[in-house]
Amino acid sequence: MLKVGLTGGIGAGKSEVSRLLVSYGAVLIDADRIAREVVEPGTQGLAAVVEAFGPAVLAADGTLDRPGLGAIVFSDPDKLATLNKIVHPLVGARSAELEAAAGPDSVVIHDVPLLTENGLAALYDLVVVVDAAPETQLDRLVRLRGMTPQEAHARMAAQADRDRRLAVADLVIDNDGPLEDLEPQVRKVWAELVERAGR
Repeated sequence: MLKVGLTGGIGAGKSEVSRLLVSYGAVLIDADRIAREVVEPGTQGLAAVVEAFGPAVLAADGTLDRPGLGAIVFSDPDKLATLNKIVHPLVGARSAELEAAAGPDSVVIHDVPLLTENGLAALYDLVVVVDAAPETQLDRLVRLRGMTPQEAHARMAAQADRDRRLAVADLVIDNDGPLEDLEPQVRKVWAELVERAGR
């Protein structure tokens, strides 16, 4: 089994890269998706978040009000750290379960947005970074995700900068250009991962 950490700044195009890798045969463990699962209604995770941040972080239907919680934590590093202390161990445990279920010859892609920030590079056989210039990220967040420039800047500022991400990369996928330039690069990276998994 080859364990790959996949990361990139918000708006860099990591989701598209992971989608392509899955289409080639990778097993995907998506930390963001798991992070949503571990705070669904009735979970210990949601109870802990409500205990830490108060019932105002719940929507009327009892689910987590993600935008509301985001507004609280992305402007306050201490509150973000509190949230991470609750969610990250739960995500780690679930990720380990999913990895154990993958076959021994699998290329397992761990899609981890905060891999660099949380010093997780050593957990993987290699790290792939999806890279885009900050101005590209900003444009995508505003144009494609409907964020205000201020919201986009706050999200970007809450993550490691480009240099720190690139410093942990074993392989880099440049996603500064149009979508059609991405696929050939991802295919090349996939060939490299399959070759390493076979060693």
